[in-house]
Amino acid sequence: MTRQPDYRYPDGRILVFAKAPVPGEVKTRLAAHIGKQAAVVLYEQLLRDTVGLAVGSGLAPVELHVASQSRHPLFVSLADRQAVEVRLQTGADLGQRMCNAITSTLRTADFALLIGTDCPAMTADYLQRACRQLDAGSAVVLGPAEDGGYILIGARTCDERLFTDIPWSSDRVLQLTRARLQALKLPYTELDTLWDLDRLEDLTRWRTAASDCSEGKLINSSTAVPLNPSPSGKRRNSPLSLPGEG
Repeated sequence: MTRQPDYRYPDGRILVFAKAPVPGEVKTRLAAHIGKQAAVVLYEQLLRDTVGLAVGSGLAPVELHVASQSRHPLFVSLADRQAVEVRLQTGADLGQRMCNAITSTLRTADFALLIGTDCPAMTADYLQRACRQLDAGSAVVLGPAEDGGYILIGARTCDERLFTDIPWSSDRVLQLTRARLQALKLPYTELDTLWDLDRLEDLTRWRTAASDCSEGKLINSSTAVPLNPSPSGKRRNSPLSLPGEG
């Protein structure tokens, strides 16, 4: 019999939002510079690292919520190796999918902490601070992103108005979410602002952080993504941090 882990917050849940690693459908902004296949390699590593971080934190049971292809080999491998449950997202857009996932989770859990896969700066301590705030009674916790979105949202209650009519591809996501929370009179907590990985300069930043890191690894030479800008030299902004629209 497999021994169940001892979680610090067994009545909470960590939800990792992800997409199937299909060329042309993940890290599309970066793919314009490094190529679709390299973007897939990068995305797969980010996903593995994020799931490994969430599971390794020992904070709460982890669920992998995928947009499609729940039996994709990568998802099956993560479920087997990391003991995570794989669930299909439901909803017409990113907001509906996040709202549905949180609402469903809260039927059996005290809180849901939803994260994406685009933030290599996220740490177990960062997740722990979010869980601690939720466990202490904060209705919502936000992890702001430098680009105007958020890389984390946790909740003890879910109001669909937090996710409706939000321009997910703009830098107004965080601003509008704060305004909705205030209008709904929901107490919320904000964590430190982090950066996500969507642009070519973010990839350079990640590599620099990796070379400066003396413990663990962020990226290794066998899966390193080449920094080959496209001939156009164009760079696209990415205000959204969660990977449902990437």
